[in-house]
Amino acid sequence: MGQKINPLGFRLGTTQIHHSLWFVQPKNYSKDLQEDQKIRNCIKNYIQKNRKISSSVEGIACIEIQKRIDLIQVIIYMGFPKLLIEPQKIDELQMNVQKKLNSVNRKLNIALSRISNPYGHPNILAEFIAGQLKNRVSFRKAMKKAIELTEQAGTKGIQIQIAGRIDGKEIARVEWIREGRVPLQTIRAKIDYCSYTVGTIYGALGIKIWIFVNSNNKPLFDI
Repeated sequence: MGQKINPLGFRLGTTQIHHSLWFVQPKNYSKDLQEDQKIRNCIKNYIQKNRKISSSVEGIACIEIQKRIDLIQVIIYMGFPKLLIEPQKIDELQMNVQKKLNSVNRKLNIALSRISNPYGHPNILAEFIAGQLKNRVSFRKAMKKAIELTEQAGTKGIQIQIAGRIDGKEIARVEWIREGRVPLQTIRAKIDYCSYTVGTIYGALGIKIWIFVNSNNKPLFDI
């Protein structure tokens, strides 16, 4: 059963929490949901355009949104916060997002939080693998390197799956690799998951990553 549902939604209320925290009337739910998507897309586009280092990894692990009557609190969890470490950069990003929202009644506040183990989060790891595939690195070499980075972060297990026209083959296929334990059917197991799409010269490839987080270690997020 654990393989037929999103692992994050499967564990809501036990080991996972919502990344958007707000309450609204049912008739306004779709509007607020689209507003959250605008905020996330604007932040990702800004970081992608203004990053200083020439790396394919943006370093965004999660964007948490908390809404009140007069305030929208946005927390960006980043593994490599070299871009937004300057206060003027955060102010510029805040102004760009505020213009996209066109909201005068609510104030927007953006905060930055550093992740202690960047490569222990599936989103950052998927961006790393996507950058390797774009540079025509062998998919097996990219997956093995990602596993090495994850082991250094102190996780219990990882599973990586890549689907599509791998290495430019005519027939699409699915390749996967697993290291350690990944108990997908155990609800109380802390599983981090992400699904990432990367565009290559041969077409789109889908990357899925499951990480079994070691609960005895430090938490992934340092607030």
